[in-house]
Amino acid sequence: MRCEVLAIGTELLLGQIVDTNSAWIGEQFAASGIDSYEHRVLGDNQSRIVAALQDMLSRSDSVLICGGLGPTQDDLTRDAIAELMGVELERDMELAETIAAMFRTRLRDMPQNNLRQADIPVGGAAIPNPMGTAPGLMCPVGDKPDSRKVIYAVPGVPYEMQEMVRAHVIPDLLRRSGEASVIVSRSLKTWGQSESGLAEMIAHRVDVQTNPTIAFLARGIEGLVVRITAKAATEAEARALVDAEEVELRAIIGHLVFGVDDETMEHAVLALLAKRGWTLGVAESVTGGLIGARIVSVPGASDSFRGTIGAYSTDVKRSVLGVTAESVVTEEAAREMAEGAQRVLGADVGISVTGVAGPAEQDGVAVGTVFFGVALPGRPTESVSFRLPGDRERIRQFSTISLLSLVRQRLEAFDA
Repeated sequence: MRCEVLAIGTELLLGQIVDTNSAWIGEQFAASGIDSYEHRVLGDNQSRIVAALQDMLSRSDSVLICGGLGPTQDDLTRDAIAELMGVELERDMELAETIAAMFRTRLRDMPQNNLRQADIPVGGAAIPNPMGTAPGLMCPVGDKPDSRKVIYAVPGVPYEMQEMVRAHVIPDLLRRSGEASVIVSRSLKTWGQSESGLAEMIAHRVDVQTNPTIAFLARGIEGLVVRITAKAATEAEARALVDAEEVELRAIIGHLVFGVDDETMEHAVLALLAKRGWTLGVAESVTGGLIGARIVSVPGASDSFRGTIGAYSTDVKRSVLGVTAESVVTEEAAREMAEGAQRVLGADVGISVTGVAGPAEQDGVAVGTVFFGVALPGRPTESVSFRLPGDRERIRQFSTISLLSLVRQRLEAFDA
């Protein structure tokens, strides 16, 4: 089964909104065994949408349109589908009442143009939208029922789109494909190696595998993902194939893997702390609270996390953390900050970051230079320096993930 993706919205072409929807849809299709060879972006122009649909359907079984289902005059997706099908739009009064009821529950008056969202091409059907006013569309195209192709349309709002694709579009595509197989996918999240280096390390596994398959996904500051995908008659069989391949991959790159699927670096750090019954205190300068914010995003973080001290100014570093180093952007300052976090927050482990994010150097230290401190129980406090690339925001983000990665490594190696 092949389904192409068509994103609608002039704002996408102008760069006012980034098209993250197509990327998400592509990932879901791949995990479900649905082929997708082409993703397009078009502005709000009915004739161009119709032409694109004709072209894409000439080479595929279906097209998923994302966007253009709002109530305003420039929302043209439903009109374009009706034109392609050669039918009129027909108002679904039950659907219109559902939309009106949604406005009433929010104590708002419904503008009359919202009723446009209840207009369905004759022969098509609405896809329920439990999270918004814009229903989706599922519209067969063609004269012969046994050879019809299908157009799906969902809103551009990400959380609405994701729910409808998961609950309706993908199940319908799999039903139409007649596939009885089950697909299981697992992502091994890594940090500390380049994409080319990682590919080289496991090239012999990639070359010999057809089921499961192995793919690489670059996640920017979140590292690299090695995704294992297997297909089998049952979920248990597919999962067994994934499990076996994970064992093989971990034997090669296990030291780089910090999480699986939705697990983050902060998940890994908190799990290692919980295993020992230790607590963590953070002192951050250049990151300005980003480390603490990431840690507290993990449910149950309070079991191990004592807090973070945003010691951005030199005065705070000295008065609160007890830093005596002449310059506060040095390895010595990072060590003293880590020890200060340990002491002030009453934590077993203290970590710190200081450095220069720009726009200009400080105390002769170049932009992008950061210093990490790690204070572990019964061990000399360690400091490490890095030179990170990018602008001010990227340096802050890279500092955050890099320090968390360093702490993970030190906790894992504590008894080694």
